Amino acid sequence: MKSKLLIITIIILITVACQEVKREVINNGDRVAVAYKEKEAKLQTLFESKAVKWENFQLFFRVFKQEEILEVWAKNTTTEYFTLMKTYPFCTNSGTLGPKRKEGDRQIIEGFYTINRFNPKSSFYLSLGLNYPNKSDLILSDKDQPGSDIFMHGACVSVGCISITDDKIKEIYLLANEAKKQGQTNIEVHCFPFKLDNNSIERVIKNQPEFAKNKDFWQNLKVGYDFFNQKKQSFDIDVNDAGKYIY
Repeated sequence: MKSKLLIITIIILITVACQEVKREVINNGDRVAVAYKEKEAKLQTLFESKAVKWENFQLFFRVFKQEEILEVWAKNTTTEYFTLMKTYPFCTNSGTLGPKRKEGDRQIIEGFYTINRFNPKSSFYLSLGLNYPNKSDLILSDKDQPGSDIFMHGACVSVGCISITDDKIKEIYLLANEAKKQGQTNIEVHCFPFKLDNNSIERVIKNQPEFAKNKDFWQNLKVGYDFFNQKKQSFDIDVNDAGKYIY
């Protein structure tokens, strides 16, 4: 009987993963306060070592699905160039290479996004919502059920979200919260299938021909990837009528 109940519990958890439950979550204390207590001094030391002012910074994230990493970049608000601050590993992954195109496809998103929600009482400890579907997704994804509720969150479960541990999300959430408090209204999160370095798209397709359908989309993403890699600066992104990113 206990085994049966455990299986049912796991199924329920996987079913609701990345679909944030809008309810009060009982917890042992304010999770954001706990994050500050445990992580603020450590992060301040990190920023000092990178010559980025803790009291005056802007934040930027990059996600790589195949490498299963989340990069955190920051810069002083008075300077142009971002510095890589820290890299966090995924706790788990879901789906395959290629963008999310439909509700329930389990795909982690690919494209250019911003944080649009802070949930300190998430069902997955702490979570930061991303603005999926964005303008491009609304054109290229399923018109009736493109999907929604994509987050960077704690716990170690995903059916399309960027999942890291509860301990690591404390740092991510704290950093985003600080940037927001300091006036940053547009915290970007660039999500890539893999590092789009020289010939990487061709190598992936050669080894896995089933992903050839994504070639044009990935080459479009690569323009933005290359610009940031070379300049370490933010840049304007728009979307044309065909759903293609324009820079």
